[in-house]
Amino acid sequence: MRGWVVSAARPGVTECVELPVPVPGPDELLVRVRACGVCRTDLHVRDGDLPPHRDQVVPGHEAVGDVIAAGSRVAAPEAGSLVGIPWLRGTCGACRYCARGEENLCPSSVYTGWDAHGGYAEYATVPARYAYELPPGYGAEELAPLLCAGIIGYRALLRAELPEGGRLGIYGFGASAHLTAQLALAQGAAVHVLTRSPAARALALELGATSAGDALAGPPEPLDAAILFAPAGALVPVALEALDRGGTLSIAGIHLSDVPPLDYQRHLFRERTVRSVTANTRRDGRAFLAAATEHRLRPVLTPYDFAQADTALDDLAAGRVRGAAVLRMPGS
Repeated sequence: MRGWVVSAARPGVTECVELPVPVPGPDELLVRVRACGVCRTDLHVRDGDLPPHRDQVVPGHEAVGDVIAAGSRVAAPEAGSLVGIPWLRGTCGACRYCARGEENLCPSSVYTGWDAHGGYAEYATVPARYAYELPPGYGAEELAPLLCAGIIGYRALLRAELPEGGRLGIYGFGASAHLTAQLALAQGAAVHVLTRSPAARALALELGATSAGDALAGPPEPLDAAILFAPAGALVPVALEALDRGGTLSIAGIHLSDVPPLDYQRHLFRERTVRSVTANTRRDGRAFLAAATEHRLRPVLTPYDFAQADTALDDLAAGRVRGAAVLRMPGS
């Protein structure tokens, strides 16, 4: 099969190579990939911000495809079923974090496209217990960004503790943000998008945002909660200062540039809170996909052919992607 690989020895380079079709382990599914989302985490792995845990690893952790084989200990799903391959690939199930339902904090957790080959390939494996059943009514390309951009945005929204009917600020407006905004709007929130990109601001208003402006200009009203999707630490004090009393800032990225010094009175006093987001649990994933069934989201896609994976990553880095970038597999 063909697959794209990245290497710690050559940061910034994505190479298409021939690889053996993977053989599923006893607890795994073998999936013929139909589509795979292009996530900013893939970009961080390619560029060395997150050094690959496995050399010549195939990135991609938003893969959608058909089950074509299963390991000896897998009872379901059946061959032909459509499944999703997400970021979280495995946890120990026994540590104190797993025991209390916080498997995203498991020290032994492993990840698709970082520790193991992912979806920038014609075939991929996934442990059956970590694969997702997918909501009806979406095409394979629309489903792909739901598997990370959607799920991590959902967890970031939970961590932000937005009150019912509250005022949410979203900083940055890429794949995850444009899905999270739609979910928050469906739940009755006022959503203020703050981003430097005029095109992203236009998309936010098209999707129903209450307002869209430049991050440094601030929102038109104090925020009950905010989510920082842009990997820019300089925006942390900006977002904190925009919060109303008791507001919470949730930082959604796996990688963030340095945060400037905070002023206690301006940024944290009056019980403002700042919280990070680390991966997600399978419970988060199932809850978000159920919400995507209840509220028909509109994933806005910038599609690329499989042979253009390197171009897709370059475009993502340069801010040329509208909504979510998705690779279309040959014959899908």
